[in-house]
Amino acid sequence: MPVETASSAAARQAKQKRKSHSLSIRRTNSTEQERSGPQRELLESQSSDNLESLGRPEVRNTAASDGAEPSESIPKEAFKVCQNQNALGERAEPQTGSDQECYGWRVSLVFASLQDSKLPLSLRSNLMDLFSQIEREFENLYIENLELRREIDSLNDRLAADGQTLEGADLAKGALKSKASHSTSQLSQKLKTTYKASTSKIVSSFKATTSRATCQLVREYVGHRDGIWDLSVSRTQPVVLGTASADHTAMLWSIETGKCLLKYLGHQGSVNSIKFHPTEQMALTASGDQTAHIWRYLVQLPTPQPVTDISQQLPCEDDVDFSDKDDADGELEGPSECPSVRVATTTLRSHQGVVIAADWLVGGKQVVTASWDRAANLYDVETSELVHSLTGHDQELTHCCTNPTQRLVVTSSRDTTFRLWDFRDPSIHSVNVFQGHTDTVTSAVFTVGDNVVSGSDDRTVKVWDLKNMRSPIATIRTDSAVNRISVSVNQKIIALPHDNRQVRLFDTSGVRLARLPRSNRQGHRRMVCCSTWCEDNPSCNLFTCGFDRQAIGWNINIPALLQEK
Repeated sequence: MPVETASSAAARQAKQKRKSHSLSIRRTNSTEQERSGPQRELLESQSSDNLESLGRPEVRNTAASDGAEPSESIPKEAFKVCQNQNALGERAEPQTGSDQECYGWRVSLVFASLQDSKLPLSLRSNLMDLFSQIEREFENLYIENLELRREIDSLNDRLAADGQTLEGADLAKGALKSKASHSTSQLSQKLKTTYKASTSKIVSSFKATTSRATCQLVREYVGHRDGIWDLSVSRTQPVVLGTASADHTAMLWSIETGKCLLKYLGHQGSVNSIKFHPTEQMALTASGDQTAHIWRYLVQLPTPQPVTDISQQLPCEDDVDFSDKDDADGELEGPSECPSVRVATTTLRSHQGVVIAADWLVGGKQVVTASWDRAANLYDVETSELVHSLTGHDQELTHCCTNPTQRLVVTSSRDTTFRLWDFRDPSIHSVNVFQGHTDTVTSAVFTVGDNVVSGSDDRTVKVWDLKNMRSPIATIRTDSAVNRISVSVNQKIIALPHDNRQVRLFDTSGVRLARLPRSNRQGHRRMVCCSTWCEDNPSCNLFTCGFDRQAIGWNINIPALLQEK
């Protein structure tokens, strides 16, 4: 009988240890096979492809030491990858592709290392349990990613009808949750981007078409050296445009040519408002020098030039602002050879603060002024005497307006109210207080009939019935403070100038009609201070001015505007 050498005995013992270790692994794995059938079948079906590609029937039963050479059943590439990753201290969880296969080899290597190690039996058992838990976690994660893969395929099928495909749709079967989640987020982002882009194109195209068809910028009136607070159109022939500016001047312009016809230089402070006499060639201006001036003018209109639509020459992109650059920041040269008036016919004095606005009463024999001294004064034009002082506001006044057919005056104030003053009965001067705004009332104007429209810094415009002052009959909510508004006489269209450089059109029922086109090349570049209508003018029937030192004449196609409504 041959004698067993020491080397053969050591080999036999090592073989017995490997068999016992494999048996313990099989017993451990047998408990895992009792889990849910569908998940186990799904996992085994996906794993079998990987195992067949490697030419190995079993992964867990292979043992090798950390420093040993790979056996014939272990691919050298997988062995090197696993060994290098262990040396770098990388995590044992598989990532994608070959990492999943390497994970199986690594588990086997670890098991073999534990058996050949000198660790106590209890510690080795704990480590075995931990690796079993890691394996279970991996299986759960793997199954979850397979389900995500099917969901992505389902989404791709839905997008196929629209000619869209999901980037990364050809992920490997072993794609993990991280990649699937990333692809899903890509899909969501792609859908949102595509929807927004297509919708924006449709909406922008519609808005641009509407704007070009109904609201066109016709002419710009440039010549002031500071912001323009107010503007007005004369009610007698020749019809001219008047502007009041913070540069201490008021100017009269030819509507058709845009040429300055006359400059008034009588004020020592900012000119805050301008209004024309109803029947004579006289203008009323209010100023920061605490006075109001009445002055006469005589102008001769130049030969009309062909009307050119500026919006046809410049790109009209509604609601687009490519730059905040203010082209009017530089010093502007005043109109050349423009006649001037330096002396007022009548000077109205009695206010103790800035006179912010003034207007003619019906008939033109009296005027009313509004001041920061919290009072509105009624003057006789012929004698320049103070007839009445209208007090009651708690803070500075911001605007005043008169009814075109009746002796009614409305004053606005920073105290969030506006007041209606009735002078129709000489013996009784009644006053009604309208409370409905939460911030400064910047203006309140009359409409044809018994309505008043008020605008406020609280970003609302309200329409009131003079017979019921408790609550407004319509409320318009906007996204910016509203300045001096105006209402067209015939169609009752309200023009809203905003602090955010926009001008919007509404009807008196609160329905939005249009927004005047504005871009970095046309329209106002700073706060729009005032608007006024001139419905009888064929070329420009709406005018606006702002703190960009210019006034703009617009052509509003009112019939088309109302038809789109």
